[in-house]
Amino acid sequence: SPASSPVLGGRGRAAAVVVAAGGSSSPQGHGFRRVTLTKPTFCHYCTDFIWGLAGYQCEVCNFMSHEKCLKNVKIPCSCIAPSLVRVPVAHCFGPPGHYKRKFCTVCRKSLESSAFRCEVCELHVHTDCVVFACSDCRQCHQDGHQDQDIYHHHWREGNLSSSARCEVCKKTCGSSEVLSGMRCEWCGILAHAACYIIVTPECTFGRLGNMILPPSCVQLFSRNFSKLHCFRISENLQTESDEDDDVDGSTHGSPKDVQISADSSKQTLKIFDGNDAVKRNQFRLISVPRIAKNEEVVEAALRAYYINNDHQDYELQTFTQQALLSDDVINRNDAAEDSNLGSVFRESVPEAWIIRAKPKDEEVIRIYPAWLKVGMAYVSLRVNKDSTTQTVIKEVLPLLGRQTECLQNFKLVEVLMGSKQVQRMVLDNQELILNRLKDIRKTSIRQMNQTRFYIVQNSKSIVRVNLFVGGLPPQLSPEEYTNILKDELAIKTNVVSVSHVYQAQGAVVLEISCFSEAERIYMLVKDTTVNDKPLNAVVIPEVM
Repeated sequence: SPASSPVLGGRGRAAAVVVAAGGSSSPQGHGFRRVTLTKPTFCHYCTDFIWGLAGYQCEVCNFMSHEKCLKNVKIPCSCIAPSLVRVPVAHCFGPPGHYKRKFCTVCRKSLESSAFRCEVCELHVHTDCVVFACSDCRQCHQDGHQDQDIYHHHWREGNLSSSARCEVCKKTCGSSEVLSGMRCEWCGILAHAACYIIVTPECTFGRLGNMILPPSCVQLFSRNFSKLHCFRISENLQTESDEDDDVDGSTHGSPKDVQISADSSKQTLKIFDGNDAVKRNQFRLISVPRIAKNEEVVEAALRAYYINNDHQDYELQTFTQQALLSDDVINRNDAAEDSNLGSVFRESVPEAWIIRAKPKDEEVIRIYPAWLKVGMAYVSLRVNKDSTTQTVIKEVLPLLGRQTECLQNFKLVEVLMGSKQVQRMVLDNQELILNRLKDIRKTSIRQMNQTRFYIVQNSKSIVRVNLFVGGLPPQLSPEEYTNILKDELAIKTNVVSVSHVYQAQGAVVLEISCFSEAERIYMLVKDTTVNDKPLNAVVIPEVM
């Protein structure tokens, strides 16, 4: 959430950034450009009507502002939002639905079509914007590795009621016209975008604080379980792209794209962000002038994927059918076209392109210490073609003041902060870091923007998953329940034991000391019936 993390500015692109009256570009990663207004428009900062024909709009996230409000904008752009996440927590989206008078948190546009809503933190997002949403959901429990006594507000922007009032100035802070206003998802206080930054960071959970269990009091070993499993949210209506995190496909196109494509002076292009998008035929559409130069098209392609990096680090390669067969692409940009003098477009140029990162001999990566309890910090480290996981750990520990500790006590973890699932992978000690970065970018430029590296201290934790199984015949003995579970689920008694029995309800609680066995039993229960009655399972947290 914006308020619980330090503000990190991204490198803006000079051609896309309009400087405010003070002469400096926005520190929140926005790329404002002066636009001509053709319909009634409201400022996303002060929510007032923008009088006249001119306003300032961010080319990436569509944040609209008065000229006088530019210097006061505190809401970060969607392109730098992943860098502001303090603790990556995946969202818990229910089935897509239609939400009236709500706005998308990513593109800030009205939710006129099908959209997702997070059941935990009330994030609203278009179905084709969901992959660009941050994994900044409210952290409801710990997984055995964190201990925290102070809790900060978890701010969520917009979608407040029109009668909402600011906690600071007591004035109305809700709007039905634009995405504006802030709400803490823990204590429920409301504030303007200009006021929430002066609210005391510490959250006391509001009037119901005595009834709320803080995350440190709830422990849930959920490595193999998604939040849908933990919160019993229906999965049968989820779209097939849930695990794929797909973006706009060949059958998806906004009305705006269709309208622009009719303009003869512009050309609509399909942009893929890597090999994974090519295999799935998932692309984004951009519209650029036919006389646009290479760098302008690269900038537009990066903006389509909410990437705020320097456009000089990327290039566009033509997409051909050979790319599908050989898993390679042909770069048809010759030296003349790479210059600023040449135009990218001609009548014979293909309409599909792939964003590629230019190869580098060395890079600077950020390493985050996983043991921080409050705040967010990282150290920057330069890696080259010879840098391995072990050498990175060796160089990072002195920077974090832990140079006297043994290297074998630490590991480097790659974390992909997807909006629907946060994936963690421990890197091998001999893995070449630069090659790993190249592989991620080749797969997806977007995924690279959502990937972090954490240095984690090894710890021996006892695995204990409590699984509630219901739907069993009532009024049986513990031994009879155990025999039924052995017959129907083939439970392994060396890692599974019955800890509680509820005879009247026909339910038991299993204590499982193996992640893979817990996942196997959970998935098997969903398809198992006893006496023509389906079983059900719930992952139970442990209250500390």
